[in-house]
Amino acid sequence: MLQDPMDFEWSYWIEWGRERILWLLAGHLLVSQVSRLLVEKYKPWCLMVYGMAACWLLLGIKGFAVILLHAAVSFAVAQFQLSLLTWLCSLILLSTLRIPAVEETKRKWYDTENEYYLLLFTVSVRCLFCTSFSLEYCWHAPTQKSSHSFPWMLAYVFYYPTFHNGPLVNFDEFSKQMRRQEAFSVKTNLSILIVGIIRIFFWWCLAELMIHLMYIHALYSSALPLESASYWALG
Repeated sequence: MLQDPMDFEWSYWIEWGRERILWLLAGHLLVSQVSRLLVEKYKPWCLMVYGMAACWLLLGIKGFAVILLHAAVSFAVAQFQLSLLTWLCSLILLSTLRIPAVEETKRKWYDTENEYYLLLFTVSVRCLFCTSFSLEYCWHAPTQKSSHSFPWMLAYVFYYPTFHNGPLVNFDEFSKQMRRQEAFSVKTNLSILIVGIIRIFFWWCLAELMIHLMYIHALYSSALPLESASYWALG
């Protein structure tokens, strides 16, 4: 059975996952469990360092610097505690991704288009996380600002499981989960891991089945079949 060749994004992420991302996620899991056992108090910072190292490995020093610069600019603007200014800053940072001269410069950093696209995807999603942190910084009272420091922002922005394409977790929820201390249980952790792997495998199989049976992307990229179909068929 032939696969729909037009689904670029699925093929793109599957390729990256097999090459590096899957192994880096496994590394994150290992670092998370080891730091939880040995230095639970410093777990957020261990994961932050790991996320930075993974970013450096995949995107290079220049890609890492771009994400760090975006975080620093967002944090600096958040100090004014104006939501409108935060939104404006986020939109300006996003708009820099579409400036032709900047695009051309970033493309020269990498040997392939896929590497450049990975930077593009990652910076776009990181911008959402920077916006979330900055808005919550604006909304909280001065007494709550201690947990909204720049190191905590970096721990949030470089958290690896959500690094390349989300999902978005707001900073308050992230901070709450990172600060929560739970008793370590091999049985509980193993069951959570097994259930998680089963869920991922199920959705991966479903997505693969849809690509092999439904040809959604090939259909909407070709005007002729769509024009010849009735409104009921299109619906």
